[in-house]
Amino acid sequence: MELRSLQYFVTVAEELHFGRAAERLHIVQPAVSQQVSRLERELGVTLLERSSRRVRLTPAGERVLEAARETLAAAARVRVVAGVSAAALRIGVASCVTERLDRAITVLGGGDRPAEPVLVGLPVPARLDAVRDGTLDLALVHGTVAAPGLTVVRAWSEPLHAIVSRGHAAAEKPSIGLGDLDPAGLRLATREADPGLHDAIVAALPGPPVRPVAGNMVNVLFEVSNDPRGWALLPAEQAAEASVDRLRTVPLDPPLLVDGYVVTSAATPPSCVESFVAAFAD
Repeated sequence: MELRSLQYFVTVAEELHFGRAAERLHIVQPAVSQQVSRLERELGVTLLERSSRRVRLTPAGERVLEAARETLAAAARVRVVAGVSAAALRIGVASCVTERLDRAITVLGGGDRPAEPVLVGLPVPARLDAVRDGTLDLALVHGTVAAPGLTVVRAWSEPLHAIVSRGHAAAEKPSIGLGDLDPAGLRLATREADPGLHDAIVAALPGPPVRPVAGNMVNVLFEVSNDPRGWALLPAEQAAEASVDRLRTVPLDPPLLVDGYVVTSAATPPSCVESFVAAFAD
């Protein structure tokens, strides 16, 4: 039984669609179907019910899915503890490279067991799933997240900054109070993309959001850039990377902090978790 077959099966089980699974794996669809069929023959059970309209897990498939994720996580642990020089360390991140991430990459690349970090940009739910099934070795998230079966450790705190358009009244101010920003101007991304950060922002607001959510963060920043009353909140390090000609970053006074967490497989050795946390800590 090959780990590749397990990985392909897990991906199809998550997507419930062979075409989307193939796109996610960056291979052709027949190769995915072949590996899943091979796994079914080796196990002597049907894992997926296929029809022209849908794909769904069988009871046996549901049991094997859990075991396959555990096996992939264990394989990831073996790679970590082997300490092979320049071993790839796959890190799930947001779409920008922050100063903290750049510093951590340097730290993780040195020492007695150097790693070669590979950055993978994914939405937070997909990051957690990828850590769970062994596709990623660790992930970075902001705010408290529900992550059953994973190890979640707080590593740092950073302030939230306001993002406004260059035409906003606060654009050139050294700081602004959250209560001084127009509640109707807030743009907020959907919770599905980043639940922890979304919840942290909503908890910091003096009242419930007035406007409906604005899709992902790209949509949010685009809307803010075109509205002289619009604003959004981002962790300071991400806000710094979002600085473009049409946007300005303004610190909040008093500051509002959001915690950052390192997420690993439950099978990752504590010593490895400690080293990851130390690399990203303040």
